[in-house]
This record gives sequence, C-alpha cells and structure tokens, in this order.
Amino acid sequence: MTTKQLGSTAQAMVADGKGILAADESTPTITKRFDKIGIEPTEDNRRAYRETLFTTPGLGEFISGAILFDETIRQEASDGTPLRDALKRQGIMPGIKVDTGAKPLAGAPEETVTEGLDGLRGRVAEYGELGARFAKWRAVIRIGAGIPSATCIGANAHALARYARLCQEGGLVPIVEPEVLMDGAHDIDRCEEVTTATLHAVFDALSDHGVMLEGMLLKPNMVISGTDCPGQAGVGEVAERTVRCLRRTVPAAVPGVVFLSGGQSDTTATEHLNAMNAGTHPWKLSFSYGRALQDLALKRWNGAADNTESAQQALFFRAKFNSAACKGAYTGDMEQELRAA
Repeated sequence: MTTKQLGSTAQAMVADGKGILAADESTPTITKRFDKIGIEPTEDNRRAYRETLFTTPGLGEFISGAILFDETIRQEASDGTPLRDALKRQGIMPGIKVDTGAKPLAGAPEETVTEGLDGLRGRVAEYGELGARFAKWRAVIRIGAGIPSATCIGANAHALARYARLCQEGGLVPIVEPEVLMDGAHDIDRCEEVTTATLHAVFDALSDHGVMLEGMLLKPNMVISGTDCPGQAGVGEVAERTVRCLRRTVPAAVPGVVFLSGGQSDTTATEHLNAMNAGTHPWKLSFSYGRALQDLALKRWNGAADNTESAQQALFFRAKFNSAACKGAYTGDMEQELRAA
C-alpha cells in the first residue's frame, strides 16, 4: 500500500457517521465473557458468535472496519465463507490485533509494557495477504500510588511507534491505542494529567520513528473519573476535558480519533461521544468500541442460533446510535428503538 493509499484507508475508516467494531478479544477474554452467561467457550461457539455479529444486516451503514483476533481472521462461517469475506460483503474492512498482550515491566511489577514486536514484520505481511487493511496495538497505563512512571509511559510509547512504523511499511494502517485505565479511585484531574503526558510521549515517539500521521488513527481513552472515585464527572465535563486534552497533544494531521469505551456502559459511551461532537475539531471523533457495542448482543444471543435476529438487532441499533453520536445527533429517545426491537 502506498503512502496515498494508507491515507485514503485511514480517511475511509472515519468516514462521516462510521466507526469501528472491536471484535479482537483474545480467547481467554472471550472465554470469561462466555462464562458469565453460561456459554461453553468452544471454538465453534466463538465462530458462531462472530458470524452473528459480522452478518448483521445493514451493519456496514455504520461500521467501517472490524478489528479481529488471529483465530477469527482465519475462521470460516457456517457456509464456508471466510469471516473476513463476510465483513467485506458488508463493505466493512477487516483489521487485526497484532500485539501479544501487556506483560509486567521489568523492575516495576505494578506496571506493564505491551509485547509483540518480535516477528511483527512477518505477521504484518501475512495478515495483509489474508485481507487485513489495518492493525491495532494496545498499550496499558495504570493510575495508582506513584504510577504511572515515566519509564512505563516511555516504554509503551516507544513500542507503539515501532509497531506503527512496521505496519505502515507493510501496508497496514496502524491504530495506535494508548489506554489510560479508568480503574481506580483517581479523579478526573488525575486522568487528564496522565492522559496528556501519555499522548505527548506517544506523538513524540511517532515523530522520532517517522510515522506518517495521515496514515494512522488514534484510539485513546476518554478523560474520565476513576471507577472508584466518589465524585463522578458529568457528561459535559468529560467531553470538555477530553477535547481539551486532544487539542493539546494530537496533531491536526491525524485523520481521526476512535475512542475506546474502556468499561463504560453502552449508553454512557454514546452520550460522551455525542457531547464531544457538539463542536468542530481538526480530526474526526468516532468510536472503536468492543463491549459498548457487543454486550447486549452477546446476552441476547446466549449461544443459541434461534436468538440470532434479536442479537443482530441489538448490535445494529447500538452501531446506529453511535453513528448519530459521531454527528452530535444522538438523543436518549433513540434508545426506544432498541427497547422495541
């Protein structure tokens, strides 16, 4: 993929009213989610669930791309069609998670650095041959007593930059995901401070490694109160602080910011995105949600083929609502459509 093609792909991923479905849960992660509702975590059930999501009628109207796990990009639907091709039929670009997870940072066991750079050039080439158009790498930054350290932020920024450059070299658009976790008792001031420092470090590293900003997307957390903070910031404050943080750290050359939901409820994540899009910005503000798009669909599906239509309606409407939020046009009244489905 040429430099021009990378830019065009990145722009298409944040086309007006479109976002990304994060369906890249590792096998252990999706096993935990299946266990919670009593679904046996077999490979066939994992395939059936993914097929249910990817064949949702009309999903391509609101979803530009889907991030896949290694198992999923190789799986076939019940009719023998590769799942990646089922997405393409909907006009949805397949993408791939390429990191191998967050591991303890040497000398700082409470912090992590994401691994997976070894052999990445070859994996990027293979995934490109399988039809992937973009990739994702997640860094994890925890807030706590004395953390994050500058070492942790720097190590993760460096890894993200190396990953992004290797992806662009191999023809994939990199989604750069530095996630400051919302777990903890910290207030929104602390989240803003850490998110700002993290994004500064990430874009410094991207510049040092020659990453083309026009051919990448940023997937950050929102600036939000910690889950255990006694005083939770409201929707308007979250939107204001998040946009302020981005304006201080993210160059205008980046085509889009696709937020992660990070453990927020599905409606809260939509409300926050909608509030941020009340104004104009140098980049598109969109979504790359996992649980905030999938939770109700998974519960409705519950491992039974007879529940396919109900599960697909849940995903369709959540995608539709977030599409509206990308335009600042979401209202809580829209939720009645989902309740009636």
